[in-house]
Amino acid sequence: MLFNSLEFLIFFPIAAIVFFVVPKRWKNLWLLAASYYFYMCWNARYALLLLFSTVVTYLSGLFLDRVRESGMPERRKKNWKKAVVAVSFFLNLFILFYFKYINFALETLGQLLSIIHIKLRVPFFDVLLPVGISFYTFQALGYTMDVYREKVPAERNFLQYALFVSFFPQLVAGPIERSDHLLGQLREPKPFNYESVRTGLLLMLWGLFLKVVISDRCAVLVNTVYGDYQSFQGYALILANLLFGVQIYCDFMGYSVVAKGAACVMGYELMDNFSQPYLAASVRDFWRRWHISLSSWLRDYLYIPLGGSRGGRLKKYRNLLITFLVSGLWHGAKLTFLFWGGLHGVFQIAEDFAAPFWAKLRRLLRMRDGNAFCRVLGTLKTFILVEVGWVFFRAESVSSALWILRNSFVLQDFTWFLSTDRLRLGLNGTNLLILFLAVCVLAVTEIMKERKIQLLKWLSSRNFLIRYGVYWGAMLFLLASMNIMGQEFIYFQF
Repeated sequence: MLFNSLEFLIFFPIAAIVFFVVPKRWKNLWLLAASYYFYMCWNARYALLLLFSTVVTYLSGLFLDRVRESGMPERRKKNWKKAVVAVSFFLNLFILFYFKYINFALETLGQLLSIIHIKLRVPFFDVLLPVGISFYTFQALGYTMDVYREKVPAERNFLQYALFVSFFPQLVAGPIERSDHLLGQLREPKPFNYESVRTGLLLMLWGLFLKVVISDRCAVLVNTVYGDYQSFQGYALILANLLFGVQIYCDFMGYSVVAKGAACVMGYELMDNFSQPYLAASVRDFWRRWHISLSSWLRDYLYIPLGGSRGGRLKKYRNLLITFLVSGLWHGAKLTFLFWGGLHGVFQIAEDFAAPFWAKLRRLLRMRDGNAFCRVLGTLKTFILVEVGWVFFRAESVSSALWILRNSFVLQDFTWFLSTDRLRLGLNGTNLLILFLAVCVLAVTEIMKERKIQLLKWLSSRNFLIRYGVYWGAMLFLLASMNIMGQEFIYFQF
């Protein structure tokens, strides 16, 4: 069930209204039933995988709590707790590996053995990737680690914990919530609150605007070029690459904002998953702003346990590369994703090496930290590096990504933009104009947020005509996009 579908426009009001009407003791049970129904709309059988992950991590939490409260020696406690965490991780990651990585792993093994002239007949497993499996698996494993670290107590109410893992607004594409943030909220269902409903609906409208008006239009052009990339060069490839950066941002942030809005309607707060990433001054800063729930999860549960930045520069770089290779692999079972993740790790290592040189240069030029020119230069540099990375993320293979990058620099006459060749890119003049205007709106809102202007509060303070002009303008844009509405969110495949 897509957020940008008629089914969801029917499902969500029913789910929210019943949530407010039923007695408090039944609210979580209703949300749990609605969440499983929401997930089963894709494939009912895969709800069993969601339930399996829930049961394993729930029992792991209880066992960890029992070990902690037992009278056994501390050393023995520690060993038992590590064993419980290991079993929880093994069972969950085994399921994730089988459904997401088994064919990729076997194919890669066959290719590696062929290098040393060993032929292996690689079997193919006909499995369908369960939607959102990477998201709810990491959320459940994060809970296990939080109980292990005694950051949160084990949840003893199974239905409440099951709702934490399956909460439908963020179930299939995040944000990956932490137990100390969401689980505590679920213990106290909220009554109807007009301001929360109003704010939530506005967030949902904004998220759908990002997805339907901007991302889906970008997708038409991007898919046209990447679907037959060898027929294009120069400006067409550059435009497709730039618009893919816009597409994936608006697609994923659009989902996250709709999820945040849907939760807000019912009185719950989800974490922000993005913070103006394309205004980042470095690649490291970009990852503080992009897919915050995943990057912080990998930092807390992988990078820091590996040693983080402790133990010298070489160990820091090793840990950084491992973390970003895992990040790439999390996104998909393809070499392009591994290459993309590794590239971001290399970018950050290069920035770390170059930092003393740039600091010395700023001192020589008598530029203060935070100088506007340096900030703009850093943002431009980061944007270019991130866009290079997106080529590998979007391309079908590493070789095709390299071909696209190489041919993006084929010089053309600037009059290409006025020629009929641009009409081959899939969007007519009207849709290109709508896309241009919508991207301008996005740019303005990003700058306002970067300057700490709270958009909803700012909009609420405007007069009636401006306020409702914005609301109706956004809805008209959505209606104008109905012909290309209904495309799946990109991150559903992860």
